[in-house]
Amino acid sequence: MKLILEDGTAISGSFFGYPRSVAGEVVFNTAMTGYPESLSDPSYKGQILVLTYPLIGNYGVPESIIEKDLPKFFESSKVQITGLIVADYSTEYNHWNATKSLGDWLYENKVPAMFGVDTRALTKLIREKGALKGKLIYDNQDIDFYDPDKDNLVDQVCSKERIVYGNGKSKVLLVDCGVKNNIIRNVLKRDTTVIRIPWNYNFLNEEYDGILVSNGPGNPVYCIKTIENLAKAMQKEKPVFGICLGNQLMALASGAKTYKLKYGHRSHNQPVLLSGTNKAYITSQNHGYAIDQSSLGKDWEPLFVNLNDGTNEGIKHKTKPFFSVQFHPEASSGPTDTEFLFDDFMGLVMKTKK
Repeated sequence: MKLILEDGTAISGSFFGYPRSVAGEVVFNTAMTGYPESLSDPSYKGQILVLTYPLIGNYGVPESIIEKDLPKFFESSKVQITGLIVADYSTEYNHWNATKSLGDWLYENKVPAMFGVDTRALTKLIREKGALKGKLIYDNQDIDFYDPDKDNLVDQVCSKERIVYGNGKSKVLLVDCGVKNNIIRNVLKRDTTVIRIPWNYNFLNEEYDGILVSNGPGNPVYCIKTIENLAKAMQKEKPVFGICLGNQLMALASGAKTYKLKYGHRSHNQPVLLSGTNKAYITSQNHGYAIDQSSLGKDWEPLFVNLNDGTNEGIKHKTKPFFSVQFHPEASSGPTDTEFLFDDFMGLVMKTKK
């Protein structure tokens, strides 16, 4: 098998997973654990994922258990990445809840993978040149390059119908742009009813106590309906909380701008600073776009800033109960330093209900 990058770089390796050629954007992730969660994250739609941690597959893939209407050990119901590249694939696995190998899971989901690659050298190349279009070529079956930024990936990964979870005191409207399941789990355990709706659903006539805008893949400007609905919803006083792509969509709804990062933030160890304090948090992230902080309107201000590159990591309204973060406070897998943000959101919900 070969990886061909748009700059002409060609890297050979050994094949596992599903036997076919694929194309997408090549990105890297620096996490040491959590490949079942990462591979099932809808934010990776359209991307060939490079895992920098050298040993992958050693603990297999967990059982597909449904708990409270959600897959217990995954962020969605299937593998979302286009392809996978690892340094050393372990064909032998051992874990108390593993039921299959990584290779078998990829085969079931028709996702090809390659191992025997110096993934840290490949990551260095991506860091220097930026995210690159690439293709994994199986058995010399060549295909064209593919740019996922030209498609509305959100529409490909979100739910297509209105789904209700739980029966709690507060009603949270979840705008699904490719939501990670652990976001839903975190809201449900705070005594809520979660009403999950597609990204382009007109929710303005829904009965709710707060809005949560989820993560998702790709360029936020494609989510025109979400942006329009959020702009109208934020004319009211009910709390709005955005996560990852939701952060960018709230910014666009407020009149600010977004831009594509050189290679994105995709790791479990991104440090962010709470604006106006000396408090730093370690966060899990997966996104390729960011808010242009200089474009924020006079009623908005930064909430968090990335300590590595100074990019925006969250915004908040100065007077209304609206805030958002670029990282993942639900972090599964990853650090749970910022899970308190769900408490902050539900605190605003309970306050505005009175």
